[in-house]
Amino acid sequence: MRVYLHHHQRLVSRHYLKSSLRALFWAKMESRKSLPFSRMVCAYTDNIRCRSCTSFAAWSAMAATKPAQTHSSSSIATDTSASSTRQTPATLPDDCPPDVEALGRASWTLLHSVTAAYPEKPSLSEQATAMNFVSSFGKLYPCNWCGEDFRRYMERNKVRVGSRDEFGRWMCEAHNEVNQKLGKNVFDCNKWGERWRTGWKDGRCG
Repeated sequence: MRVYLHHHQRLVSRHYLKSSLRALFWAKMESRKSLPFSRMVCAYTDNIRCRSCTSFAAWSAMAATKPAQTHSSSSIATDTSASSTRQTPATLPDDCPPDVEALGRASWTLLHSVTAAYPEKPSLSEQATAMNFVSSFGKLYPCNWCGEDFRRYMERNKVRVGSRDEFGRWMCEAHNEVNQKLGKNVFDCNKWGERWRTGWKDGRCG
């Protein structure tokens, strides 16, 4: 009985710790709403900075102000000088880990392409697969606060997978909500099929 109570107390403590960390995370995000969405700098709960949660500009600015770490005291001055004179490219090189913006663009391309290839009349099994895919995507997304935001959107707006058009429009609406947060123009979801499946009617897509 004593062992059971001890185990129960540990589970309860762990639950409250996770709840507290989650509340702290969202309180921090609320306090930074005045920042442009793409300029936010985020970190994992173990304080390791997350490239996938940070814009390249913000990441470069942080790196420029942080002297390089060394194991030799005699090389501190040299490394600090090298850090201050290091040339940072204006845009993210193609062969570097993606920042939050590059990851977002690639992810939306994948998601819209999935909806474009989705069956017009999906079976119940295909609908379940689509639901599981979108749910797992939100849980596994490399940017932690982006994934959390996507999951919250799904809680408010149930994923519609009854047909290709339903799925495509739902994804378009989800993308538009992010666009609004970023201060970008929203897309006309009546044209999602032209944009992601058939190509534009003027023939420029071949």
